Amino acid sequence: MINYRVVGFILGILLLIEGLFMFLSVPVSILYQEGDSLQLLISSAITLSTGALLYLFFKKSIKSVGKREGYLIVSFGWILFSFFGTMPFYLTGAIPSYTDAFFETMSGFTTTGASVLTDVETLSHGLHFWRSLTQWLGGMGIIVLSLVILPVLGIGGMQLFIAEVPGPAPDKIHPRIKETAKRLWAIYFIFTVAEITLLTAGGMDIFDSVCHSFTTLATGGFSTKNASIGFYTSPFIHYVVTFFMIVAGTNFTLSYFAIHLKFKPVFGNEEFRFYLSFIAVFSVIITLILALTVAQPVEKSFRDSLFQVVSIMTTTGYTTTDYLKWIPVGSVILFALMFFGGSAGSTGGSIKIIRIVLILKNSFMELKRLIHPNAVIPVRLNTQAVSQQIVTNVLAFTFLYILIVLVSVIIISFLGYDLDTSFGAVAATLGNIGPGIGQVGPSCNYAHFPIIGKWFLSFLMLIGRLELFTVLILLTPNFWKE
Repeated sequence: MINYRVVGFILGILLLIEGLFMFLSVPVSILYQEGDSLQLLISSAITLSTGALLYLFFKKSIKSVGKREGYLIVSFGWILFSFFGTMPFYLTGAIPSYTDAFFETMSGFTTTGASVLTDVETLSHGLHFWRSLTQWLGGMGIIVLSLVILPVLGIGGMQLFIAEVPGPAPDKIHPRIKETAKRLWAIYFIFTVAEITLLTAGGMDIFDSVCHSFTTLATGGFSTKNASIGFYTSPFIHYVVTFFMIVAGTNFTLSYFAIHLKFKPVFGNEEFRFYLSFIAVFSVIITLILALTVAQPVEKSFRDSLFQVVSIMTTTGYTTTDYLKWIPVGSVILFALMFFGGSAGSTGGSIKIIRIVLILKNSFMELKRLIHPNAVIPVRLNTQAVSQQIVTNVLAFTFLYILIVLVSVIIISFLGYDLDTSFGAVAATLGNIGPGIGQVGPSCNYAHFPIIGKWFLSFLMLIGRLELFTVLILLTPNFWKE
């Protein structure tokens, strides 16, 4: 039996957390004297009040979280965050359409970076701060943040952690989930402060440094500038952002080891080696393509190729150049990278490197099994045999991912869009990337989609962020059976 009372209780706590973070945009608005502090305050007050009501009403509920409660909390939590997170945009009139405001907010919390804003630079500083903060919160996961609080209330959080981080084998860096969450957020905060410091030292305005650091570590891609990171001509800024995108796309467990100077488990990790190898190989290939076809210095070609490869692979979605203006092979390579994603345990989206690696390994093992049908040849990762259950899960996930892409492309094409735009929009939203190809390329946005298209793409962002099963399982009759 699903304990709906504990679901409501925890959702109340999460809304309280969201309301408190939303309030942080109020002093920013007051500081820059832009006149929208009252609307931001009202938005925060409504969110806090709703959270408090849910908290008090369900306070005496049985505080046990099973798997089904975990899936409900995570899925509906993300929807509630987006529902209430729209208010700053909607009440200030910055985004007068509720559909557009919801799309923008869902894009923020799911760290997608797809936008309906045709001129992002017209937003106030308070709204820019909130917009960037939605990605920073969504990156590590407000659910993980809540795990620090729930044990204090006598609620175990492991089921929430599994639902929020549903990779092939979620790692914990401490036996207690509360301590794991604390360490994850500590690492996240340290990296954010480090990037803010370096970007400011590189000449970026302190406010822009904060916003871009929020969205870099979240692999979100929201920028305060219409031209994204391309607004800045400084190679130093480009390389700093590139470095932190790589960090954000790396398993945070490995980052924990690196911070503690334990480099052996970092470089001994197969997924990490494949991750860096993919970045290096594709960056070199595109550098050669640009060097032969674009009249610009070799360093600029290398910087542009490295930046775009890392940005797309980690699903950040920043741009320094319009890659659709390259010769087709360059943009085709980047489109293929949209299906790679970052490492498991990172803030990146899409299929993820570990699944790509396991699929490749399993394919080669199948060839060996054909030659030696009686031999037991397991798939190995980091020298350890991977259980058949995990391999099956990876294959099922990948098949379902591709199936959703194909069905979604057909749906978007029914709205009158060409094949490039349909594939680009689906790959970019389901993979939580942002910019795609066609009419949603780096120099375009999603404002031209009809209302039904924006709601459908918002749904793709949600299931992509929560890795398909967490949301889709709610659509099965068996989930609701007692």
